[in-house]
Amino acid sequence: MAVSKKEESRELTHEDVANICRTYMNKEHVDKVERAYHFAAVAHHDQRRKSGEPYIIHPIQVAGILANLHMDPDTVCAGYLHDIVEDTGATLDDIGELFGPTIANIVDGDTKLGKIHYKSNKEQMADTHRKLLLAMSKDIRVMIVKLADRLHNMRTLQHLRPDKQRRIANETLEIYAQIADRLGISTIKWELEDLSLRYLNPQQYYRIVHLMNSRRDQRVEYINNAIKDIKKAISDLDLGKNVEIYGRPKHIYSIYHKMVTKHKQFSEIYDLLAV
Repeated sequence: MAVSKKEESRELTHEDVANICRTYMNKEHVDKVERAYHFAAVAHHDQRRKSGEPYIIHPIQVAGILANLHMDPDTVCAGYLHDIVEDTGATLDDIGELFGPTIANIVDGDTKLGKIHYKSNKEQMADTHRKLLLAMSKDIRVMIVKLADRLHNMRTLQHLRPDKQRRIANETLEIYAQIADRLGISTIKWELEDLSLRYLNPQQYYRIVHLMNSRRDQRVEYINNAIKDIKKAISDLDLGKNVEIYGRPKHIYSIYHKMVTKHKQFSEIYDLLAV
């Protein structure tokens, strides 16, 4: 499902991230995450993003994405520290000494991934995939941090030139969304695809958004009724009591892809919902 502008504008604070961590980490682990944040805040203190915002906002959002996935403490720490070596005077040895070799290795892997240059021809794309898969084979958390990094960069892509927007969006769709899919991180896959479409085909993207929004009340009612019917069936068959059922609209790129591959108009697409 596409992320609305209202949702995109709601950026997490470090306290938000810490509160998420407290829901599944013990105090010792939360304290470690806090230390990683403070180290990153000092290291990035005089840096700004293309948007003009303090740079530390980016690591906070990356760590927040990872915390929402309930990643382990070392991975969330690496989210805060992932740009330290490349963009500040701090070194990998500093990270290793302060936070241990595991976090240092994740940061090192993420830094190396950032140096892989994407090319659109098949041979070079295959080489890019090979390098990414190699990084995953050493520690899959390296790739998960990179996906969180890419997701926040896509959320703020409007601050770059149009040619860069399209290049990054194409790279995201061809490589990173596919890797998120392979790793089973569907929420990141869906958002990466939707954000990519926004820049690669904005006319179709906003057309589908408009058509989806025009039927929002109908969709909500249909999903709620479907969930109610399924819960009743489960109860009648005595299949379990602690069953959670969720409904959602299909995400924008999924609808667009079906329209293109099936040669259909929006009005001819009937599976717009999922339960």
